[in-house]
Amino acid sequence: MKIYFAGSIRGGRDDKDLYSKIITLLSKFGAVLTEHVGDKTLSALGEDGPNNKFIHKRDMKWLKKADLVIAEVTTASLGVGYEIAKAEEWNKKILCLYRPSKRKRLSAMISGSSQLILKEYRTIKEVKNIFSNFFKEIT
Repeated sequence: MKIYFAGSIRGGRDDKDLYSKIITLLSKFGAVLTEHVGDKTLSALGEDGPNNKFIHKRDMKWLKKADLVIAEVTTASLGVGYEIAKAEEWNKKILCLYRPSKRKRLSAMISGSSQLILKEYRTIKEVKNIFSNFFKEIT
C-alpha cells in the first residue's frame, strides 16, 4: 500500500517531531511516499535543493500514485489543503488527524467535507489506535 502523508512545511514546523512519529507508525501499514515531511532538519523555508515547480510536480506524482492520504491538519497549511482537495478530486481515501485546541479552530473546508474521515486525537497512542481501526476497515 502506498501512503501519502501530508503535514505542514512552509505553514510552520512546530509539529515536525509528531510528523516523524506518525510516519513511523504509518510505515507499518505501507510505503510512506512523503517521509521527508517528518525530517526534523526541514525548516519552514522548505527544501533546499529543488525549485517550486519541481516540488509541485514531484508531490502531485506521489499523490496520484498513492492508495490513500493521511493528513495532519492541526497546523494550517495552504499546501496540505491543496493536497487534500486534489485527493478528493481524484477520489482518494483520506484520513485527517486533528488535535483540538482552544486557540485554533479547524477550517470548515476540512471539517465540513463529507469526502474525508476526520479523527481528533490528543496523544500519539490515540493516533496508533486510529490507524489500527482505519486500516482494519479499509483492508
